[in-house]
Amino acid sequence: MRFPSHRHTSTIAPFKTPDGIGRPAPPPPAAPDAEPAAASGHSLGLLGASALVVGSIVGVGIFNLPSSLAPYGPITLISMGLTTVGALALAWLFSSLARRMPAPGGPYAYARVAFGNGLGFANAWSYWITAWAGNAAIAVGWVLYVEVFINKGQAKIWTILLVLAGLWIPALINLSGLRNTGWFQVATTITKFAALVFMSVVGLFYIKSANFSPFNVSGHSAISAVGSGMAIALFSYLGLEVASVAAAKVRHPDRNVPLATMLGTAASAVVYCLSLVAVFGIVSNHDLQNSTAPFSTAVNTMFGGTFWGNVMAVVVIISGIGALNGWTMITAEMPRAAAQDGVFPQRFERLNRRGAPAWGIVFSTGLASIAMVINYLGSNGVTVFTTLVLMTGITAAIPYGFSAAAQIKWRIADQKKIETPRFIRDMIVAVLAVVFSAFFIYYSRDTGHSFWVYWAPFLLTAGAFLIGIPVYRSQRHRMSPPAEVPPYR
Repeated sequence: MRFPSHRHTSTIAPFKTPDGIGRPAPPPPAAPDAEPAAASGHSLGLLGASALVVGSIVGVGIFNLPSSLAPYGPITLISMGLTTVGALALAWLFSSLARRMPAPGGPYAYARVAFGNGLGFANAWSYWITAWAGNAAIAVGWVLYVEVFINKGQAKIWTILLVLAGLWIPALINLSGLRNTGWFQVATTITKFAALVFMSVVGLFYIKSANFSPFNVSGHSAISAVGSGMAIALFSYLGLEVASVAAAKVRHPDRNVPLATMLGTAASAVVYCLSLVAVFGIVSNHDLQNSTAPFSTAVNTMFGGTFWGNVMAVVVIISGIGALNGWTMITAEMPRAAAQDGVFPQRFERLNRRGAPAWGIVFSTGLASIAMVINYLGSNGVTVFTTLVLMTGITAAIPYGFSAAAQIKWRIADQKKIETPRFIRDMIVAVLAVVFSAFFIYYSRDTGHSFWVYWAPFLLTAGAFLIGIPVYRSQRHRMSPPAEVPPYR
């Protein structure tokens, strides 16, 4: 069968494939240029999908990244450059896959169709971990800027309560329906992007070359420092694939999902690289290592006093809430797509009266809350943030790698149907994505710490996957057969 290139007729319920066990067949696809009237107010167009991509990529990761990279030194600017190359390759990969198969679930759907239900479940589970653990990391980074104003002494109990507020406010927004989620995403995306553009342009005039020396302060080799920096920097680009995950809520997904993915990733990449160069050049490495709000520190260094640094902190707070808003949608959309195929428990498929997948939102936010509290029991905010960042790097790299493997498998099968230059280009991009995915997993260790902190990202990931084993066993006889690979396009 073919995946539909357009939409379903209901306002929000995504297309379900026929599976031979009583699930409904899809309605006839609309004409190529038709716009479903019912969906127009309850789905995302190109602007909304692009805002979802930018808003999910640009959370608080970039705003906390200088402090996380500072223990390695300005050499991590190379890390960021290489990570950006990998991110753009992944964006191209997901654009190509989404054009061919605009199916809900994105990476999960690609792995399932290419490799079957077993690996489909593993990828859905891994990506779902990325979403809710990533939310925990975003909230932890977000609170570091909130504490510029309140709880300045960082009393742990109040820090935890503030992080919980950061997690549950976006959950409530998502529970209120897609319309509220969409406008909130656009508004917060504009705010955060403007702040990065400001630092990317104005900040470059305040750079002092002395701050780039010494270049490597890690005490390790340049290759090791760059690799470790890349594993941390990857977190800043997580979210480039969210338009494909939420394809069921995007109008004309075969067109808008690929465009939103590439536009959102490219725009984020430009301001990311320039703003990071600016911060490293404005603030000394010593001060960056001791700063919990590095962009505020940079603005204060530029203009003196604390007023403009406080303004930047407010912008980052807005940015963090916007990212949490977008990712909270994804924490529910991934398991919802899997539940429609019988891969996840059916309750994840249920919608509340406002059309929101309430169970997925509440359950995922609860897991993020638990992960955050557990990490805070033994570590400070910056260490917790870095641990969660590295964990999500592992769990994101798995579905990224399998998505690339699906592309390789399909392109080899397509070879006789497509021109050689396009085949070579797509294969190079897919192989790069596989290499980057493996690279990120390898370097996702929290170096410079004790044994448990050093391996914490892997231990947390392993624990989360162990929890998935009984879920898979209970669902494996309920899973519908994967659909056929859509024709090349």
